[in-house]
Amino acid sequence: MNYCPFRKNIILAVALLLLLTGEALALSLEEVMAKVQEQYEKTADLKADFLQEVTIKAMNKTDREEGVFYFKNPRRMVWDYLKPKTKKLVINPQTAWFYIPEDGIVYVQDAASFFKAKASIRFLSGVGKLKEDFRVSFAASDPLDKEGNFLLKLVPRERDFGIEEFFATIDKDRFQITRLSFTDSYGNKTRLLFRNSKINTGLAEKLFTFSPPAGVEIVKNR
Repeated sequence: MNYCPFRKNIILAVALLLLLTGEALALSLEEVMAKVQEQYEKTADLKADFLQEVTIKAMNKTDREEGVFYFKNPRRMVWDYLKPKTKKLVINPQTAWFYIPEDGIVYVQDAASFFKAKASIRFLSGVGKLKEDFRVSFAASDPLDKEGNFLLKLVPRERDFGIEEFFATIDKDRFQITRLSFTDSYGNKTRLLFRNSKINTGLAEKLFTFSPPAGVEIVKNR
């Protein structure tokens, strides 16, 4: 029998992979949620690139957008869309602004009603209390993805989210949400991917307010 010089390395690599997977699986759902909560409490602010895909079921069409996401505790967000068209969503505890430069319009809405209406925004703003707002379980198909990150299924305890269930991927090392997907009552599916995240960089408070440029039409939504 010929000796394969790579065989030993392959066996070691497989053993290491099994060991790492076993360590990840050793964490219970409660432990994963506790680590997510701990990470959230340590995060004063966060910046990440995002990719958003929305599939409109009735049109069999998928829109893909990219940009930069900013978050600051409590309940402050900016979604700065860069591709394929520029637009900006700015939210603080009082007000939400949605600016579309191409149309020369900024939509303004009370933040409380905006959070209630937008399921993904409300979800991300309340990551620190997932156990209060959701019944959480590991995803039925597999508790881990191929990289060993945790896959969670979250069912809202209250129906006012407007979504029956969310699926989230939790990074195995940093315990941050890196992927989020959900389907609305019309069958439209939204997928969000977060990359290159940086925490506690000292994001300025002024980032989370918006002054409409001169000449822009302001539309107030109720």
